[in-house]
Amino acid sequence: MAEKKSLRSVARPFAADGPTGVSIRTRLKGLTPEDKEALWLVGEHMGRLAGRDLARRCQDGLEHSTGTWADRKRDLSAESSSRWAGSVTANTHDQWGLSRRAQHAHLQSLDAGIRMLRHRLSLPLGEKGSRGKPGGYRSTHEWFQKTRRLAVLQHRFEEVRVEREAGKVSVVRGGRRLLHQRHHLTEAHKTKDQWRQEWEAARWFLTADGESGKRHGNETIRATPDGEVSIKLPKPLEHLANAPRGRYALTGAVTFRHRGEEWAGRVTGNRAVAYRIHHDVSRDRWYLDASWTRKDLPVVPLNTLRTGGLAGVDMNTDHLAAYRLDEHGNPVGEPRQFLYDLSGNADHRDAQLRHALTRLMHWAKRTGVQAIAIEDLDFSDGKTREKHGRKKRFRQLVSGIPTGKLRARLVSMCAEAGLGVIAVDPAYTSMWGAQHWQKPLTTSKRKITRHQAAAVAIGRRALGHPIRRRTAPPPHDQSDRAGHRTVQARPGIPGREETRPHGPGPRTRSAQPDTERKRATRTPNTVRDVRSEQERAQDSLLLTD
Repeated sequence: MAEKKSLRSVARPFAADGPTGVSIRTRLKGLTPEDKEALWLVGEHMGRLAGRDLARRCQDGLEHSTGTWADRKRDLSAESSSRWAGSVTANTHDQWGLSRRAQHAHLQSLDAGIRMLRHRLSLPLGEKGSRGKPGGYRSTHEWFQKTRRLAVLQHRFEEVRVEREAGKVSVVRGGRRLLHQRHHLTEAHKTKDQWRQEWEAARWFLTADGESGKRHGNETIRATPDGEVSIKLPKPLEHLANAPRGRYALTGAVTFRHRGEEWAGRVTGNRAVAYRIHHDVSRDRWYLDASWTRKDLPVVPLNTLRTGGLAGVDMNTDHLAAYRLDEHGNPVGEPRQFLYDLSGNADHRDAQLRHALTRLMHWAKRTGVQAIAIEDLDFSDGKTREKHGRKKRFRQLVSGIPTGKLRARLVSMCAEAGLGVIAVDPAYTSMWGAQHWQKPLTTSKRKITRHQAAAVAIGRRALGHPIRRRTAPPPHDQSDRAGHRTVQARPGIPGREETRPHGPGPRTRSAQPDTERKRATRTPNTVRDVRSEQERAQDSLLLTD
């Protein structure tokens, strides 16, 4: 008898933390040519200083200290102001830290690829995989090519490891994607002048951190409750000032449609608000972003979110599958699907996600649930070419699921809608959902998909219930003699998620297995009509209390 595969441990569900910050955007309208020229000069000047400061921070590497930080800020203050210098150095440290984390993730990815290649190269040709690990390669040619691939990864791993130990990072101000478009202007449908304008605008620096206690929460880029926007000019550009104390006031007034009252309350109370001005070159539009942090957010206990049931959601490449469950884990109503299209540019994909999540939250609010359950997915080790090899379509499928962005969007949007988010372990949700819930929920007028059954499994795990509804039948002759056969399995019972084994016994609860027949049944003449000696046990999912 083959050894049974052991199941990995399943982590407990937890309530996802709400967003710690808020960011809103509005358009700067009615700008005069003088306003645009002033913004261009300030952004270009501060962008040059930001690039210089980032280069010095990268040169310092691991030798960075408070002394080097103070020296950099002092040099920047001489060419701008102390507040401009503080914003530049803070942004520089964020960029360096992000690159450092990305470097560490790259090392982990290379190490995982090297270990997987070594494992597959050590197996004989044509050997099948087992326990979630791929087998050997199918031919000597493929085996040889993978040895070359292993050498390339090992060389790249050593290069990145040496750079990390030395504190070196790679940062592209303006974005690596835009940099690569310079050599592929035809594919990007851009001219050289268009690319140059976008490149310069992306390398500008027009960001100012907020400061509580100061007038309207920001002394560098200030927006009043009336909508007037003014900028503190750097020292070399103070001759452009059209307002007192070296400031430049923009023409026109701004209005924040989204969260306008909350923003006005912070500005009126002189609470910190950070601003960023950026230019969309392709549409020739200027935008103003306002952001601030949130503190002392209320923490809703997990048991409170479970009260009244929830909505289980399964994330896929092209839709969200949702099913409502009551507090006992029973599916209620009809399943729902919220489609989205992730083709096109980043703005289109983001709009599709927001539209799908908005429809999901509106449906959840109408049903009366207090929380949405999702999977805590992480495909960092599951989409590598070294592990799946020729399964290119599967790797594209896994990579196409926007797990990080969708989860971040869902948490922030649910916080505004008054809904909680419960994250669960994704282990076996699709397999057990299809095994235990797809067939029982399917009717002649309703066809349940595998993803909708997975949504039920996700919801039950978030509620603290096992995915499988019932335990094995009671002893004796599998009747109701020792108790009702649909008793709920407790969390401590081993094997509660396993399939009930089939055994001999009656197909109904009325007849006993040892009851003698009063009249024998005539054996049919056809083989098709002959009953089997083995009787099938009643499926537990079809029995109700």
